[in-house]
Amino acid sequence: MRIFRLLLAAVCLLLAFQPVNAGDLLPAEQSIDRAINHYVQELLQKDHLQPAALADDATIIRRLTLDLVGRIPTPAETQAYVDSKDSNKKIQLVDHLMASPGFIRHQAAQFDAMMAPTGNPGSGRLSAYFNEALKANKSWKQIFQDLLLPNENDPKQKGSIEFLKARVSDLDRLTIDVSVLFFGVNVSCAQCHNHPLVQDWKQDHFYGMKSFFIRTVDNGGTIAEKEFGQLKFKPNKGSEKPATPLFLSGDKIELANFREPTSEEQKKDKERLEKNKANKTAPTPPAVSARAKLFEVALKPGNSQFFNKAIVNRLWHRFFGYGLVTPLDQMHSENPPNHPDLLEWLARDMVGHNYDLKRLIRGIVLSEPYARSSQYAGTAPPDPKYFAVARLKALTPMQYAVSLKIATTDPASFEKQKPEALEKKIEQLEGAARGFASLIAMPSDDFQIGVNEALLFSNNGRVVGDFLGEGQGTLIARMMGSPDSKQAIELAVRSIFCRPATNEEIQLFADYLQKRTDRSKEAYRQLVWAMISSAELRFNY
Repeated sequence: MRIFRLLLAAVCLLLAFQPVNAGDLLPAEQSIDRAINHYVQELLQKDHLQPAALADDATIIRRLTLDLVGRIPTPAETQAYVDSKDSNKKIQLVDHLMASPGFIRHQAAQFDAMMAPTGNPGSGRLSAYFNEALKANKSWKQIFQDLLLPNENDPKQKGSIEFLKARVSDLDRLTIDVSVLFFGVNVSCAQCHNHPLVQDWKQDHFYGMKSFFIRTVDNGGTIAEKEFGQLKFKPNKGSEKPATPLFLSGDKIELANFREPTSEEQKKDKERLEKNKANKTAPTPPAVSARAKLFEVALKPGNSQFFNKAIVNRLWHRFFGYGLVTPLDQMHSENPPNHPDLLEWLARDMVGHNYDLKRLIRGIVLSEPYARSSQYAGTAPPDPKYFAVARLKALTPMQYAVSLKIATTDPASFEKQKPEALEKKIEQLEGAARGFASLIAMPSDDFQIGVNEALLFSNNGRVVGDFLGEGQGTLIARMMGSPDSKQAIELAVRSIFCRPATNEEIQLFADYLQKRTDRSKEAYRQLVWAMISSAELRFNY
């Protein structure tokens, strides 16, 4: 009966991840942005909902620049985009940003944060690897292989071993993280018993997945894999039993040497690993790698829907702030996608284009739902699952710190710069921002500004020193040199908020400055402080 229930759960799970009718999907040759437009609009029409209007140009360039290269645009970049009459200017902007070194740096930081061990977001352990991987435009499939099966002798994989090294001392954590990050499934609740809320996940799934890692060991500071090894576990009911290598789909795997070694085999295997450790060389791979078998099985037809859809869902969430499946680690039959055919189409497109990350990112940011305003004209905005209104996304520590640097730098220093010179200046500002970024917490989906951040901006001299100086090359110095307060205010709003000042803001700020003419330097500093500590700069809207 237990085997029957396991098979039934596997069948239900597979059916849950298929479209209602695969033949009804849009043609494969359709562009990604148009496919997104079609499926999102289809659900809105079905449920008689109106989306928000498209965002204005100033908002679009700010959103794209933050999402693609991790910073706000300079005033000159914003003005050039807003003034342009070119009907293709958005496409040109996206392609320009994605071709820049800043795109590689920011996306590498995003992937590093995504892959960080639980409780240690943005650790930086994989940032060097992702920088090189994204420069080479490695496919997600290749990245998965590099992280799961790192080869220390291959310079193209340098740093990839850090994924396993961060987890090898805790194979339960390694099992959970691989399942969550690459397959969109959290099997942790099936560790001690069958999942109490989700019928799909049994103890067999947790220990079946852990079986692929039971031979993975730390071998003197590097990662090795033993030739033999078997996993046993005690079910919630019953006596201890051997685990069966099992993928999330229910696919049972024949794994060679999944047993305890003989004394002679154990001695020979130990000698192999000790020799590598003594010579400080990369471990000789086993005759049969359990992790290599997992890589093979995960990409097999009938199983690969987990891998294909998990990365689509994560990238969608990165740019929309809400997943096609939410939470991101809860892909199962009782939590269906909000747009099942869209998820299926995008997953098929990923496979058909060799898991090209840049292609998917470009398609997402060129879509109409991505370009929606965050302000809704109706009485109440539709549920987030409709993607009818842009969601507010808290900036990451580096996004925030770099944006603060750009916002409080004299905008004239960015003007009339050649692209190479501007890129170099931005990179220098990024370097200068890292210290402040370390003081900011990595935001979650339900982010609220915490006490530590509020105190940092209220009482810490670092904010004054880094962003509120009035020396040459600063925003405040430029404001103080303006002919009148109106121009100073307009300059500050353009620099910090990336948009023109409203009449109300000009009047309010001018009144504030007028009452403090006897201490104008402090007044300008207070004005800039109020703007840089506001929610408008803190979020991508």
